[in-house]
Amino acid sequence: MQNLFLGLDCSTQSFTAILIDFTLEKVIHRNSIIFDKELLHYNTQNGVVILDNERVIHSYPLMWVEALELLFEKMRDAEISLNEIKAISGSGQQHGTVYLNDKFERNLKQLNTSQSLASQLKNSYSRHTSPIWMDSSTTKQCNEIREKLGGLKYTIELLGSNTIERFSGPQIRKFYEEQPEGYNQTSIIHLVSSFMASILLGKNAPIDHGDGAGMNLMNIKTKQWDDNALEATAPNLKKKLPLLTAPYKFIGKLSSYFIKKFGFNPDTHLLAWSGDNPNSLIGVGLVEKGKVAISLGTSDTYFSFLKDLNLDYKGEGHVFAAPTGDYMSLICYKNGSLARERIKDKFNLNWEKFSEILNKTPPGNNGKLMFPYFFPEIVPHVLEPHVYRFGFDDIDVEGNVRGLIEAQFLSMRLHSEWIREKPKEIYATGGASTNKDILQVLANIFNTKVRMFDFTDSAALGAAFRAAKSYNDSKNKINSWNEIVNKFIDIHKSIVIKPQKEFKDLYDDMLELYKKFEEYILKNKENPELARLEFIKKYF
Repeated sequence: MQNLFLGLDCSTQSFTAILIDFTLEKVIHRNSIIFDKELLHYNTQNGVVILDNERVIHSYPLMWVEALELLFEKMRDAEISLNEIKAISGSGQQHGTVYLNDKFERNLKQLNTSQSLASQLKNSYSRHTSPIWMDSSTTKQCNEIREKLGGLKYTIELLGSNTIERFSGPQIRKFYEEQPEGYNQTSIIHLVSSFMASILLGKNAPIDHGDGAGMNLMNIKTKQWDDNALEATAPNLKKKLPLLTAPYKFIGKLSSYFIKKFGFNPDTHLLAWSGDNPNSLIGVGLVEKGKVAISLGTSDTYFSFLKDLNLDYKGEGHVFAAPTGDYMSLICYKNGSLARERIKDKFNLNWEKFSEILNKTPPGNNGKLMFPYFFPEIVPHVLEPHVYRFGFDDIDVEGNVRGLIEAQFLSMRLHSEWIREKPKEIYATGGASTNKDILQVLANIFNTKVRMFDFTDSAALGAAFRAAKSYNDSKNKINSWNEIVNKFIDIHKSIVIKPQKEFKDLYDDMLELYKKFEEYILKNKENPELARLEFIKKYF
């Protein structure tokens, strides 16, 4: 008999399943639904719909439901032993909110296997689209909430993060202010994670502490809904929110709909879902201090394990609860793969040619600097998209390719200084992590070795690890997190990219130059062009 655990990930562009066999210590199945390709009738672009000037960005919760069912159909057709899956957990793109009316839970309890999930749930929404992490339209609401909470420092101490446009609280407040009738008709507000968990559970599921921390509503120390934050956000909000739960708690058994329709075992346990970032922390093996992961996906994220609570009082970084019961730090960039694709497509390159250009262009880019705000940026806080170039123009292929990659990693190094722990090594994950030339730039800028793993679905894998650990713990077959991770992630099989030490001083100086230009752009500080010319004179 197999010892199977399923991890699911409802991300921006796709819905992925990872199935692990704990006895064999390997991934035995992977499948994914690409929204733009397999659910064409939603007319999404990269999984989203842009509603207003690239600042209002939503998606369709009904699309995620349809993708889940399609994924299970694929697994059944592939003759996967669904009845031998012992536990399931999942990951949802963090911060996204789903607004449901009082029919939602009733519909879940009355599901008919002869009809699709989507058709039976389509009347459950008080709002048919969901604002997601890419939305940056709530600056007014962020300011209002922060002011009511007593300012920046108090807000961060209370919630672990500044009020941020993509976070759930400001999005909820905007809905309440602009569509009060819709807000009043809303019976419950879920995150993407708790919404999808509810579908599997057959009733409203709780929100785990990791994803709850990304809402601007949960007290980061007590891990309870904070009454002051709730009051500052919208009236009667506590009644509209699910309960909070620890990330290692089971929330029930799988709904009979999936047992009857797909052949799952009725004893299949459901673990609370979490956000993609907390799941990825586990999925890449960050379960102890000194290790950092950089995910190069739709968004780029820099995240690390924190044993103790450590806050960024500038308000750029975030602290979430980790699946281990500890904490994690996170910095998120909206201009990740979307920016890399913009440059690739602008010059009609494929990724092989992109890498070739990057590799032949000298470290330091001959003193050319780029600030690639193709979209409103999260870190640093940039609401109006604009691409800044210093020392080159928009038709310089080499300048743009290396300028973009260096800018992304210089920004990460600069804006992660608040964590006060230099990484001993960096784990690379996400789509672009398979590109050695990009990772060489990363290693050089941080002057730290980078580990490249073949496996990139870290959020789904982390969810599967969480399901396995909680299930085994419940059976008194206790494994440490390190034991769980080491069973599946063979660190010795990773490819290590070492920093080229001869570029250490160059990138130390370039970091200072980058910082000055960022302050010039965003804070109207003195133009540092003379410093850039001195940099060129010194190194080129």
